[in-house]
Amino acid sequence: MSGDGRTRTAWLLGVGLFALVAVITLVSSSVGQFSATVDDVLGAFGRIIAPGQFATTDETARVDATLWNVRFPRMAMGLVVGAALGVAGALTQSLFGNPLAEPSVIGITSGASVGAAISIAIGASALGMLTTPAFAFAFGLATAILVWMLAQRIPAQRAVSLLLVGIAVNALAGAATAFIFMVAPTTARDAVVFWQLGSIAGSTWTSVGITAAFVLVGLIAAAPLIRPLDVLALGDRAAAHVGLRVPLVRIVTITVVALLTAAAVAFAGIIGFVGLIVPHAIRLIVGPSHRHVVPLSMLAGAALVTLADLGARTLVPLTDLPIGMLTSTLGAPLFLILLYRTFASNRGAMS
Repeated sequence: MSGDGRTRTAWLLGVGLFALVAVITLVSSSVGQFSATVDDVLGAFGRIIAPGQFATTDETARVDATLWNVRFPRMAMGLVVGAALGVAGALTQSLFGNPLAEPSVIGITSGASVGAAISIAIGASALGMLTTPAFAFAFGLATAILVWMLAQRIPAQRAVSLLLVGIAVNALAGAATAFIFMVAPTTARDAVVFWQLGSIAGSTWTSVGITAAFVLVGLIAAAPLIRPLDVLALGDRAAAHVGLRVPLVRIVTITVVALLTAAAVAFAGIIGFVGLIVPHAIRLIVGPSHRHVVPLSMLAGAALVTLADLGARTLVPLTDLPIGMLTSTLGAPLFLILLYRTFASNRGAMS
């Protein structure tokens, strides 16, 4: 496919994904244990934007309160978390030069899991409802920093050393989480397991605002990396030969990935496969250019998480399923299909 063809495909896909996100958000806002019509959802927005144009009754006030205090914050959190994980996955795959990489390989999610488990096990409450997310965020970032520092001491290609150290740190963090789980009170064990399965239930505008602030910083910081990552795809030597400061690009990229991933999992818990399947699928459709992959991964990640959350609330009546379980259920078979198609196309190109 030519450059113009890929650009056209990227624009069409972007418009389609944006429309998909809008439709999923609208539908997800109107269904669930509390049913609301599409008119109710649109009216709730209309009474905020143009108060005098929409009638207000006791019933609409009740519906509006439910939507704005429960449903809309949850939808917003899904969009923010999905966008963050999609972009973090795209950057991670570029950092390692491997379409099978995801943010968890550098220990961010496992570190966040340790932080959340510690907070829940000791009953920390210094920051109220923000305590566990704060622990998860801090431990996630700290783990990423630890992986980077240890990788500097390994005399190997930087991407390889990061991967090897990440594997070791992930194993250590998993053991630490298991130990905390075993010594924690029974009630705390249930909370730890639920957090690890991932959920955006109970999201508030406060949690959405905090998460969105960190994610926005990460997205802004990701924008200047688009061209350098395209150059880095040529290889470290070729990139350095054309003047790219490869070590600086790598450390900035891993910092942005750590920020986006830690912010996403802090409130939502571990939501798997989004950072793996989304950018991988986008690259297969529009090619490797990051000016297409990064923004489209943001939209596709938001769509996938909100769709999974819709399923979490509606598949089993009166039950809120873990969203991480659903993203894995959706992502695993889709990833196998994409993987098969990738190897099949490569085999066909070589024959």
